[in-house]
Amino acid sequence: MDSPAPNERGWRGSADLWLDAAYQLLVEGGVEAVKVMPLAERLGLSRTSFYWHFADREALLDGLVVRWQSRNTENLVRQTEAPAATITESVLNLFDCWIMQDLFDSRLEFAIRTWALTDPALAKTLAAADATRIAAIKAMFLRFSYPEAEADIRAHTVYLTQIGYISMRVDEPLLPRLDRIPPYALTFTGHAPSPAEIKAFRARHIQANRASKSSN
Repeated sequence: MDSPAPNERGWRGSADLWLDAAYQLLVEGGVEAVKVMPLAERLGLSRTSFYWHFADREALLDGLVVRWQSRNTENLVRQTEAPAATITESVLNLFDCWIMQDLFDSRLEFAIRTWALTDPALAKTLAAADATRIAAIKAMFLRFSYPEAEADIRAHTVYLTQIGYISMRVDEPLLPRLDRIPPYALTFTGHAPSPAEIKAFRARHIQANRASKSSN
């Protein structure tokens, strides 16, 4: 295929442009809302430009699943492995996922879980992701010398609590959520985070929230 001339590229958009628009439709209306014509209308592009980047709608949906896996599962695992001197510091690193949308996208998580209810193949992928995430949280507890069985229960408790938040679509303002974090850390680990750990955690999220507001 000949390479497109520079002035031809605009009408084709890009794969990421189509994926970004598909993401918005997915989180707003579920997988049934992700269709080529509504996407084309939203972007002001043609169906032809869609097929330049994707073989069909299924390929686009596959791209959304890959984005979810990369954003949510990989980031969660990375946070459990972040350097930490104590289990409470490590848990607070994980809790960053529950507050920072760029680390763990709760809207996308809810949409994927809803979609998986009617898609057996995706349900298997979701189950594998859940297992990977729980295993990573368990490994985090094991690094701080928790017994195997206890680490497993604590990992499930941490994870299933947050999935409950997402499944119930709890919309909690930032400051009340931050106030709940130290008791949650104590409950999940059996240890209270230090004042310095709490201060650092609150500071990074308050600063990030201010930066986000100032950029909007």
